[in-house]
Amino acid sequence: MNGNSTSSDWDGRYFHVDQILDKPGPRTDPSFLAGDGVKDFLRNQCKILVIGAGGLGCEILANLALSGFKDIHVIDMDTIDISNLNRQFLFRQKDVGKPKATVAAEFIMNRVPGVQVTPYYGKIQDKDEDYYMQFNLVVCGLDSVEARRWINATLVNMVDPENPESLKPLIDGGTEGFKGQARVILPTVSSCYECSLDMLNKPTAFPICTIANTPRLPEHCIEWASVLEWPRVFGDKKLDTDDPEHIGWLFNHALKRAKEFKIEGVTWSLTQGVVKNIIPAIASTNAIIAASCCNEAFKIATSSAAYLNNYFMLIGTDGVYSYTFEHEQRKDCPVCGGESLDISIKKDWTVERLIEMLVEKQDIQIKKPSLSTPTKQIYLQAPPQLEQATRPNLEKKVSELVEDGGDITVTAASLPFNLSLRIKYI
Repeated sequence: MNGNSTSSDWDGRYFHVDQILDKPGPRTDPSFLAGDGVKDFLRNQCKILVIGAGGLGCEILANLALSGFKDIHVIDMDTIDISNLNRQFLFRQKDVGKPKATVAAEFIMNRVPGVQVTPYYGKIQDKDEDYYMQFNLVVCGLDSVEARRWINATLVNMVDPENPESLKPLIDGGTEGFKGQARVILPTVSSCYECSLDMLNKPTAFPICTIANTPRLPEHCIEWASVLEWPRVFGDKKLDTDDPEHIGWLFNHALKRAKEFKIEGVTWSLTQGVVKNIIPAIASTNAIIAASCCNEAFKIATSSAAYLNNYFMLIGTDGVYSYTFEHEQRKDCPVCGGESLDISIKKDWTVERLIEMLVEKQDIQIKKPSLSTPTKQIYLQAPPQLEQATRPNLEKKVSELVEDGGDITVTAASLPFNLSLRIKYI
């Protein structure tokens, strides 16, 4: 369909959608208002936000526009790279270097006249709660765990029990090669993104104190070469992870450090994998997961069928296999649970060792944690003056600073919530 479509084209464009909305079905919600009322809400009142305009986001935007959503907003902080063109089909070679959100919005509006797509080229953290409050639904097509955690916590914090309109359903999609997942999150009602952190792959971020002083893994040596040694040797010169000479420099220095600490396993391919965080992207997986996300958005917006409760998993590595299940809320979830997380550690653990555990633990995963108690600052990552002032505490035992059963508050600049730990000594 092109920009010269007639009104009759417009009337017939959503014929397939109207078959669902004109009458109730066997799985229709009791609140479903068949006919013009639900069609008017979908096309003239429902405002939906898409976060991410990459591989998933491009598919999501097109699906939503062709499903009858007419007021769509999209946020993305990236520009188009030539490597995106094999799967992000809203972009062309002439678009390389332009903002993804802007180009995607223009493409959709040109191909589906009557749909308004409002782009924002920037970070989700740039917007406040008033901005997110205007939407009926939020759909995420992100490739960042940190960004997902931020929007999840923001939407949970927005919920006011006395204002039902403050609950914004979050539909999250993610892909990795032939595998993918889609889920429906009702903030404070169902399990949130933070509840399921332990389902993710082991994080690849390592604490600076470990890679600088006590490396134990080949990845520690590679991170040391890229995060600490490269800036020390080259200053402000940017590391180009696509330059074989730069990768070779990192590999050689990481290998040298590994030998110094008697660590095996540093290889060229591992060096590339660590510094580039390579995750394969496959267009067909994106299409399936995006379709699932948009199907859920349509069901929630129209009440035409029961929405997902609450997790859909696709595994396409050996054939095509999918299943759904209900992921339960964690009572000690720092975002939606409200209870302190009990942490058992040895009495001789240092603060540095505790920080290392917080970074690596599957259900916590905080990259740069700052620690404090109600009465003292244990270790603060920033500002530099406070980091320097609290640095001596890294070598102290936690038991010297916190009594058995005492609480530690963990914060991070990248996350809009605090984590409360209850320390128990073994």
